[in-house]
Amino acid sequence: MFKTDIVVVGAGIAGLTSAAILSKLGLSVTLIESHTQSGGCAGTFKRKNYIFDVGATQVAGLEEGGIHSKIFKFLNIPLPEASILNPACIVDLNDGSKAIPIWYDKNEWIKEREMQFPGSRKFWQLCNLIHQSNWTFANNNPVLPIRNFWDFSQLLKALVPTNLVTGILLKSTIFDLLRLCGLSNDERLIKFLNLQLKLYSQEDVHNTAALYGSTVLQMCQKPHGLWHLKKSMQVLSEALEHSLKNTGVDIFFEQQVNSIKYDDSRKIWQVCAKSKLGEVDYYADNVIYTPPPQSLLKHLKNSLDENHNYRNTIKRLPKPSGALVFYSALKKKHIKLISSNHYQVVSDELGSLFISISEDGDGRAPKGEVTLIASIFTKTNDWFDLDKTAYSNKKKDYLKKISIVLENQFDISSENWLHKELATPMGFERWTNRPNGIVGGLGQNPDIFGLFGLSSRTPFEGLWLCGDSIYPGEGTAGVSQSALMVARQILASKGINDFHL
Repeated sequence: MFKTDIVVVGAGIAGLTSAAILSKLGLSVTLIESHTQSGGCAGTFKRKNYIFDVGATQVAGLEEGGIHSKIFKFLNIPLPEASILNPACIVDLNDGSKAIPIWYDKNEWIKEREMQFPGSRKFWQLCNLIHQSNWTFANNNPVLPIRNFWDFSQLLKALVPTNLVTGILLKSTIFDLLRLCGLSNDERLIKFLNLQLKLYSQEDVHNTAALYGSTVLQMCQKPHGLWHLKKSMQVLSEALEHSLKNTGVDIFFEQQVNSIKYDDSRKIWQVCAKSKLGEVDYYADNVIYTPPPQSLLKHLKNSLDENHNYRNTIKRLPKPSGALVFYSALKKKHIKLISSNHYQVVSDELGSLFISISEDGDGRAPKGEVTLIASIFTKTNDWFDLDKTAYSNKKKDYLKKISIVLENQFDISSENWLHKELATPMGFERWTNRPNGIVGGLGQNPDIFGLFGLSSRTPFEGLWLCGDSIYPGEGTAGVSQSALMVARQILASKGINDFHL
């Protein structure tokens, strides 16, 4: 029997961060992970001489005052080596017009967008005002959504006067802002915004919450910015693992959770897991659950049977997207016209492709070679109902289609690929254990964002949710913020009410 203060399920960035913070503060923590390594969707895998980032390929929050920076400073571990992305991305709308570089420098970006989208200044100024209000609020450590008086007290402490003004937009969308600024018919601007918002909110302008979208549209610029990690995305997990080692926390890999239930006789949570050596039971006063909340339907059956309302809430959650990810490598001299690590390209047949290209010598490929990763969104159900032959043929078809788009975009000759393979939602399900291989969290529409979202505090005392489905959303910075929030809630439940970074 393993008994600790806290059991954390899942060693992605959310699980690693929450475990590191709480163990640093002296609580005993057990961290279990179904995979053979940490990182989850921000992990890596190897093929030949290449290291590929599984999902996430860029990081926010490494700047001074950013969430990763604050957490790493608290943990007393160095930030991973990284370089600012400038431009953060180049967006090619494939409409015959000039591609759109998203610059790190604010003034450069203002000039660029006024040239690319004439007459849109009021919209961007409105987004910036909302973002500044949001950022001040977020740095004041609110707890959202509210589920008890302590949560409410933290919200009140975080509020600033401008939040009372932007609060009238709680149920508004980015399209509402466009309409307010007279830009509801600007098709090119809307096309650009749809591409960007889909990456961060899984929604388009008509469905992305105005308060959320306004902030993600500003994250590429100083003083924030997006970063390219040296070596691979795995270095973020490795740094957090180092902190856990310093506090005596072991990660138990290849531990597949079978069930989570409350032991009424012992008044404690029991997490039943299966390993290669057999079944293992872990006991704790608190459980932090970082997989998608949809997975609770198979892990928390007894408690959900007793709470039909919460079970139905989980069942009604919007279905996130899946992804097709093309992993490839080639010599740097065989890929031309490259001026950014990241591109977003519109394909008439495939929709939006998000492309990440490694830097020569950054550790992902041998010197003189680069890795190239391209991803598109897909419906998960399109892949799980196929027989073996149909699945294989469909996978080969998409591998060929994506190859052709990239060859045309970057003037690559088909014989110059050194490596290429395609991952589908079925592959992601095997890798991450996320149901149906879903990627990202919940779509950030006005009905699910912030006050109206899924709470980290479940109806079951001592069971907490953490990760990309919890405020403030997806990305390594978002899940780290949710990890900090759940750590503060657990500490408050133990009478420690004043913990801040």
